[in-house]
Amino acid sequence: MTRFSGKVVIVTGAASGIGAATAARFAAEGALVTVSDLNEPASLPGGSLFLRADVTDEAQVQAMIAETVNRRGKLDCIVNNAGIGTALPTASLPLESWERTFAVNSTGVFLCSKAAIPHLEPTRGNIVNVASISGLAGDFQMTAYNASKGAVVNFTRALAMECGELGVRVNSVCPGVIVTPLAAGILENAQVREDWEQRVPLHRLGQPEDVAGAIAFLASDDASYINGHNLVVDGGITAHTGQPNVFNARMLRAQGHAG
Repeated sequence: MTRFSGKVVIVTGAASGIGAATAARFAAEGALVTVSDLNEPASLPGGSLFLRADVTDEAQVQAMIAETVNRRGKLDCIVNNAGIGTALPTASLPLESWERTFAVNSTGVFLCSKAAIPHLEPTRGNIVNVASISGLAGDFQMTAYNASKGAVVNFTRALAMECGELGVRVNSVCPGVIVTPLAAGILENAQVREDWEQRVPLHRLGQPEDVAGAIAFLASDDASYINGHNLVVDGGITAHTGQPNVFNARMLRAQGHAG
C-alpha cells in the first residue's frame, strides 16, 4: 500500500513504542518521515531522517519543523505522540511533576501544532494527536496524566474547528493499554498483566502497531471528511460500564453447585 507516497510526515516521540511503530507504518506506505525524539533510535525506517527536539521547547520545535520543510520541501502531516506518565497520589504529587507532565503531554502538542499549521495549510494537511483513554475517564493516582491527556482531547476538538477553515484536519487517538516502554513498569508483573487482559473484551493487550494503523487511517485521504474526532483504540475496555459480569458469575456458581 502506498497511501502516503510522496507525503512528508513528522512523528514526535518516535524513538520507541507507538511513535516508532507509527513512523514505520508511514514509511512502509511511502511517506518521507521525520523521526523526532530526545533520543536517537537504534534504527530508522527506510528513507526517514532523525531530528532531535524537546517538544516543551518552542525554539527546538520550530527548528525541527523548519528543517523538515527545508529538506523535504513541504509538510503533509504531524503526529503529536511524545508523552510521559506520572503516577502519584495528588497529596504527594510535586508541583514540578504536574508541570512537567503538562509540559510534555499538553503544551508539547500545542507547540508542535502551532509551528506546523502554517506549513500544513498549503498542502491541506492534517494533525493527529495521541491522547489516551486516561483522558476520557479517571484512574487511581494518575490525576496529572488524566488531566493532561484530557486536555489533548479537547484541544483537538477546538483546533479542528479553527483549522477546518484552512482545510487542515485535526483528529486524535486514545489508546488503551499498549505494550510499550511507558507501560513496562505495570505490565512486568504477571498478575497485573493478566488482570488487564481480562478487563479488555478482546482479552489481549494492544500493540504499538494497533495504534499506528489507526493513526495512519486518520492521516490518510480515506479519512478526508473526519475532523475533530477522537478515535478510541482500546480493545473495547471503555465500552464497559464497569458493572460486573453477573451472568458469568451466576453460571460459574451453578456449575460449582452441579459439581
